[in-house]
Amino acid sequence: MSTSARLAVAAIGTLAMGLGLSLAAPASAAPDEAVYDALGDSYAAGFGAGTVLGDAAGCSRTDTAPPVRLDGRKRIALDDFVACSGATTADLAAQLPALDADTDLVTLTIGGNDIGWTQAIGACLLLDDPTCAQAVAGSRLLVQGLLPARLDAAFSAVGTAAPDAHVVVTGYPHLFTPEAGAFGNASPQEQEALDEGADLLNATIRAAADRHGLVYVDVVKKFDRHGVNAADPWVDPRTFHPTLEGQEAYAAALTAGIRPQRLR
Repeated sequence: MSTSARLAVAAIGTLAMGLGLSLAAPASAAPDEAVYDALGDSYAAGFGAGTVLGDAAGCSRTDTAPPVRLDGRKRIALDDFVACSGATTADLAAQLPALDADTDLVTLTIGGNDIGWTQAIGACLLLDDPTCAQAVAGSRLLVQGLLPARLDAAFSAVGTAAPDAHVVVTGYPHLFTPEAGAFGNASPQEQEALDEGADLLNATIRAAADRHGLVYVDVVKKFDRHGVNAADPWVDPRTFHPTLEGQEAYAAALTAGIRPQRLR
């Protein structure tokens, strides 16, 4: 480069500095974070593993719950974490104030507490075979006859409260690994019946999500061979809820199910 050319370049640089300009290529603007609100029951709250958060107000929300693990992934920023252990579809109304027009992402696990599922599991673990069969049959009747309308109402309410949000609904895992043998009073055959009941519950939730244009995320495969009686359980035998490994499996399924193109 000639002396005159070097002087010209230096002059242009000095002028740019004096005018507050930059000759560097403009940096790409960082994408906005997606505002994320987490709703649901104990599976969303992270009950049974991790440390209960100080603001849990009896809901047993923990610091290792799937929504907490999801925070920061895919430019997602957890805003309101209001999932509450024991919540039914009717209880979801108390969580809806967390949603508004600014909500970009909602995750939701709901429905298991509407159908007497805990009672069915308890009957099979602790009582005789006829009582187990009756409890499972009763729970299946509730899934088929009661739950669809309740899910429709719940999902409609979420859509109204967060009209522009990407809504992702998760199902429930199989709690047992029947090939691992009996657990409590639950024989492998009864465990299969309970897992089939979970399949019916999940299919009902998926169908409702489809009716409302929501994304359904299956977690059954993630928990394959990791039931409560497996050699490597991801379901805690004390709580029948995911262990830390199980919570990470939920978070991984959620992460894979979120569609970035639907986040504003």
